[in-house]
Amino acid sequence: MSIYVASAAEARANFKQGPYSRWFHKEARADQADGNFAFQRLRHPLFQPAITPRFQMKREDKLFAIGSCFARGIEKALVGRKMEVLSAAPEFASLQTANKEVTGLGFTNKYNTFSIFNELRWALDPAAKFPRDSIAKIDDELCCDPHTNPTLRPAGFEETLRRRGMIQMVTRRVAQCRVVIITLGLVEAWRDKSADTFINATPMPELFARYPDRYEFHVTSFSQNLANLESVHRLVSQFGHPDVQFIVTVSPVPLMATFSTEDVVIANTYSKSLLRAAAQEWAAAHKNVHYFPSYEIVMNSDRATAWEEDLRHAQGKVVDHIMRIFLDSYLS
Repeated sequence: MSIYVASAAEARANFKQGPYSRWFHKEARADQADGNFAFQRLRHPLFQPAITPRFQMKREDKLFAIGSCFARGIEKALVGRKMEVLSAAPEFASLQTANKEVTGLGFTNKYNTFSIFNELRWALDPAAKFPRDSIAKIDDELCCDPHTNPTLRPAGFEETLRRRGMIQMVTRRVAQCRVVIITLGLVEAWRDKSADTFINATPMPELFARYPDRYEFHVTSFSQNLANLESVHRLVSQFGHPDVQFIVTVSPVPLMATFSTEDVVIANTYSKSLLRAAAQEWAAAHKNVHYFPSYEIVMNSDRATAWEEDLRHAQGKVVDHIMRIFLDSYLS
């Protein structure tokens, strides 16, 4: 089924609505600083897309961000605007990270759609129970919860469960939020065969050594990821805010490495293309799902302006640019 259908008259009106609908016009100059044709805007250091939001956030709205590390940037920007962001919970500030350059909030990053859905399901659905048998022993004393982001030092079983309880307590607050922001990161995922569940991150090297046959690697499909997003929609619609609005975006941060047979650049292109398409189809299917083009903003900005030297981490100026566009578009 097509995701958008228009009559001939409507389609022609779309085409004629202005320069944002066209790539090029022979009478337009490429060096025209205020030009809005694509070939003009793509010459700017920071790309500015045309966005027509279908809803507006209110100052009194509660918000929740879940997904890859890009969700943390959105949280920071919203907190800076004095919005109530329940995912940016103060409880995580007490956590001691192994790397001092990251905060305790990084512990909550969710990199694939399986882990996003699982975390929401375990928090909201009374019938869904966290699979304790997926907590794996590293040695005789230390354990690992592979459904979290490994930013914290490994701990004993009871402390690992305490951290797990903290995440589920905070995630449960999504039910109070009118706006849920989801950032999609990867389609490469690992499955714990013993616990029969997909996990959030690549298992620690110690787990591969201790359990050589326990984990298997998956390059997941479009249908799997779209099904997970639809499951998220059903779940939050059932247990969440009566007027919940989802904003979905694709993180521009590329794969650090691939476990597939592909060149990492090709594997990353597949990953981002699939997630971008899934996000569009999900948004087209529901009036309360809205796509925000953070991926396009970074990828269509000047490379030297957008990226750090490693061409993986976005520079602060482009992140600030994205957040300004996001807030200008959705915050009334």
